[in-house]
Order: sequence, then C-alpha cells, then structure tokens
Amino acid sequence: MPEAVLITTEDLEPAVRLRAAFEEAGVRTELLASGESLADAVGEPVLLVITGGLRERRARSLIRQAHDRGRLPVIGLTEPTEPAGRQGCREMGLHECFPKPVDPEEVALVGRRLIQREELREIIGIVGETEQMEEVLERIVQIAPVNSTVLVLGESGTGKELVARGIHALSPRRHRPFIAVNVAALTETLLESELFGHEKGAFTGASALRKGLFELANSGTIFLDEMGEMPQATQTKLLRVLEEREFRRVGGEESIRVDVRVVAATNRDLRDQVLRGEFRRDLYHRLNVLRIDLPPLRERRADIPRLIDRFIREFSAQHDRPFVGIDPEALRLLVEYEWPGNVRELRNLVESMVVLAPGRVIRPEDIPPEVRNRRGGSFLPVLAPRPVAQQAPAGDSGPSPELEFVLRTLYDLRMNLEELRRDVEEIRARDRVPVALPAATGYTPYGQPVIPLGAPIVPPAPEPEEEERGVVVFRPGMTLADLEREAITVALREARGNRRRAAEMLGMGERTLYRKLKEYDLEPD
Repeated sequence: MPEAVLITTEDLEPAVRLRAAFEEAGVRTELLASGESLADAVGEPVLLVITGGLRERRARSLIRQAHDRGRLPVIGLTEPTEPAGRQGCREMGLHECFPKPVDPEEVALVGRRLIQREELREIIGIVGETEQMEEVLERIVQIAPVNSTVLVLGESGTGKELVARGIHALSPRRHRPFIAVNVAALTETLLESELFGHEKGAFTGASALRKGLFELANSGTIFLDEMGEMPQATQTKLLRVLEEREFRRVGGEESIRVDVRVVAATNRDLRDQVLRGEFRRDLYHRLNVLRIDLPPLRERRADIPRLIDRFIREFSAQHDRPFVGIDPEALRLLVEYEWPGNVRELRNLVESMVVLAPGRVIRPEDIPPEVRNRRGGSFLPVLAPRPVAQQAPAGDSGPSPELEFVLRTLYDLRMNLEELRRDVEEIRARDRVPVALPAATGYTPYGQPVIPLGAPIVPPAPEPEEEERGVVVFRPGMTLADLEREAITVALREARGNRRRAAEMLGMGERTLYRKLKEYDLEPD
C-alpha cells in the first residue's frame, strides 16, 4: 500500500496549499474529508495534518487514532485562541503546530523531517519521546546527508552504535558498507593491522596480504567505538587518514586512497584526555566536527515505560513467551532506578523478566534486590576488603546508602582538588617569577625559614618585553597574519626548533605548519 500524508479539510484553503507543497516535495498526499477516519485512507498514513478545530471532537478522535496506530506524527494548524508553543502542542497530543496563516513550504519541510525521524526509529530501534531524544533524532536527520566526521558522546549502554547506524542509514552511503570496530577490544599491534591491513611478510604470521577495515569500508561508513582507548601511535595514522584520505598498509610502501565517512564514539571525556596528554589535540579537533551527545537513561525517565514495552514485545516474540504485564509498583521501581548501565542494562533485565515469569504479572518481589533498593545508581572507588574480624554479619548486602553518598562525595571532592592542584601547578610553572628574599635568621621546628619582621622583599627588575618567553604581544597596527607569524615564531622557540612539537602546541598539522613557514618566510637559511 503506498504511503501518504493525510490532510484534513476542516480549513480547505490551507489544506489545498499544503497538498501542493507536499506534492512538489515528492510526497504523496491524500485529503481526509469531514466524517472520514484514518481507516478510510487509501494509502498507508505516514503523517497527519489537522487544518482546524483542534479542540473539536473530530480532531481529538483523529489524534487518538494516530496514537493508537503507534508512531504516526501529527501536525496541527492552530487558531489565535488555541495554545501555542511546544508545551501547548504536547498537551493536545501534537508533535508540531503552526499558527495560521502558515507557510506551506515550511510545514512541508518539517513534515518531511518528522517522517524521516519515524523511519529512523523504525530502522534502528531508537525509542524515546522526551525532548532530549527528539533533539538527538533531529540531529541525526540533519547530519546524515553530509560527509563530515561525527563524534558521538555518551555513557556506556546509551546506544552510540544505534546512532552511528542511523546516520549511515539516512546518508547517501546507505547502500555501501557499514563497519563497526571496538577499539578497546584490540591490542595496539592488532588494531593497526585491522584498521589499515598488512602486506605479506610484514610481521611474523602475516602469510598473506590482508585488506584493512578502512579499505573494506571504502565509499561507506566506519564506526570507531571507544575512541578514548586508541593508542597514540594509531592516533597518528588515523589523523593522516582524516586529513589526507590515504594510508599505507603495515609493511607497505604504496599509499591507498579511500573515501570513508568516520563516526567515532567514546564514553570518556576526550578534552580531559587531551589536557593529560593521552589524546592528540589535533585528532580531537578533527573528530569533533559534528557532535551528538546522548543523555543517560536516568535523565529521560519518561522514556523508560516505552522502552520496557518495546523490549517486552521483542523478547516475547523471540522466546515465544506470553507476558501479562507489570504491576504499577514494580514499574515505579524500574522508573526510579538510576540505571548505571543505561538502556543495555534495562534491556537485559526485561529479557530476564520475560523468560523467568511467563504468563503472570511482574510484581516488586520479582525485581532484583539491587534495583528494588536502588543500590546500582553510582560507581564508587574500590574499597579495600575489611579484615575477617570486621566482616559484616550474614545478610548485610553492603554499605548503607548514606555511607555510599558520603564516600561518593569525598571521592568527587578529591578528584576536583587533584584537578585544581594540577591547574595551579601548571600556571605557577608557566608564570613563576623569582623574588629576592632577605636572608633567614633561623628555622622553625618544621624546617621553614624564619624571615625577620619588616625585612624588605626585593622584586626582580622587569625584563625587556622582547626577551619574555612564550608570550605573543599585540601592538597597534598588527594584523591577524602578523599575530599568526608571531605565534609560530614563539612556538618554534619554545619547542627549540622541533617542528612536530611546535605544530602540536599550535593545534595544527605538520603540513600546515610547513606551509605557514614558507608563507611567512620563516624557513631557516
């Protein structure tokens, strides 16, 4: 049955204009006359547009029918007396609403995006109607048609690979390969061979030429999961692939050009890793062209009942086990749990409930104790085991929630203080200025020098401006090019002529630095 956008004829003038706009955009439409329901439509509805009377019985009936069909998006055209804004639309059961008079092209554009969003949900199984997930889906629809690199951030189990598959499924590359790689699951040597391939005899055991995953994903998409675990040597080769679109196999001499879109993901803070020197700054900026942040499940609790329903349907069909339902109190416990493992943890729990409790209602006592007691909501530092004499009596399941809260607070405070200490030390190391102190007359019991009261402290004489190290000074009349030339000069001086180190300090590639050196005539004689 052909798909169609259904447009009601309560307000005929905008209905005719909207039909023309959708048809011009290549979307089949069908007008729904007064008295007709969704069941009377000839095509399979993919979008419902209600042109008037949103408070009337017919409009409410159509909205209810759309919800009963599952995920059928609804757009409403509102009168000046009807609620406006996103919240008002939600209260009426609408996905989007437009105040009259409307721009037909704008409504058609938003309508096509809603259709794509539902297709995306159907293709990759992303479930969620909260504002955070709506933004994620909208972001995927916007990003998919282009070829730019994408960085997906989110905790473990939030669905980063689903997002990557969604981007590929809606992109022009959807008929080409999609290859997913877990970087953390491979050793450094094996990872480089897997990504870029190797020549015969490149190392012990390389008995034949092998193509790498980048070569196999040519003209398609490659998904690099757990990017924060990638060794720095491999980061360097990946940076070249992103910049030059070419690489060499392990043990090879010939450069291989590829056309691959890279989608990277991590549950780590890459900016923090850059500051600690564990991740290349230039690679981070190359990956962070387009970015999608996935919210943890605890920040979108309204989606939990929908996810549970989706997983129940899936596993009931998969295991051929009837599932009666969940007691309201049991559902409340599931919604209030913190879900440190996010959607993956919820999925596994629902599967166990479907398998272990067929044909009866799930009650609170059927839910695991750690979920009932909400003990899994935070990860604490590993505690040393208590001596045998201090072991907890039988039946003690661990520290109390109050103690867990105290330990977590102390741990977070310690981490914040450590970060602050490192920042202060870096600032002191960069800006330390020697000061001439008067001679000490003795020492305290703690070994600290005693300075006579009122003794003068002599500050150092200011050095000439041109001798100050690591500082670029703006002077009136300087252009951006002058500042860039000065910054490159200072970076080379700080790096003692090491161009690779200077390029890293400036946050640019070595090839770019070489070009700038020639451009500003900074090449050594």
